[in-house]
Amino acid sequence: MAAETGISPSPVVAAAGAAPAGSRRGLLVGGALAAVAVAAGGFSLLGGGQGPAPDVALRTLAGESLKLSDLRGKVVLVNFWATSCTTCVHEMPALAEAHRRFAARGYETVAVAMSYDRPDYVANFAQERALPFKVAIDIDGAIAQAFSGIPATPTSFLVSKQGRILQRYVGEPDWEAFAKLVEAELAA
Repeated sequence: MAAETGISPSPVVAAAGAAPAGSRRGLLVGGALAAVAVAAGGFSLLGGGQGPAPDVALRTLAGESLKLSDLRGKVVLVNFWATSCTTCVHEMPALAEAHRRFAARGYETVAVAMSYDRPDYVANFAQERALPFKVAIDIDGAIAQAFSGIPATPTSFLVSKQGRILQRYVGEPDWEAFAKLVEAELAA
């Protein structure tokens, strides 16, 4: 049909049927650009008002045992990450800055290293960078599972003072929009 009209099939249409290699290449390039956009600007999969955050039990590198419900009354960012994840490593200074900016006003960050991350790597990473927030390791994957599984790192959940998920981010957040949401929740 493309030969009759002089119009090339779109990459999406081409992907559904037999497509020339160039069309498939366009689809791959488009997909790669979308992935870069997600990684660079953050991407919300759930939006707001997604129900209660799971009341997971955590043990921090500092030896503190707590449940997420222990942090009620604070705005909490639960960040799933890995030392092998370049986007995670890249966003850590911004996570630390957000923590320093809002902590005195009732904000907490809990960075949860994925179960496949070596505990010694996580401890070394946190110590070398003097991370100012709580760091835990999801030893058996139960914490990630409680959050309905984590498809990619970094994935973060912003939790309200009442323990409700306000926003889910896959990739690094848009920090300006993130700060506005945190400000609004702290003022509530």
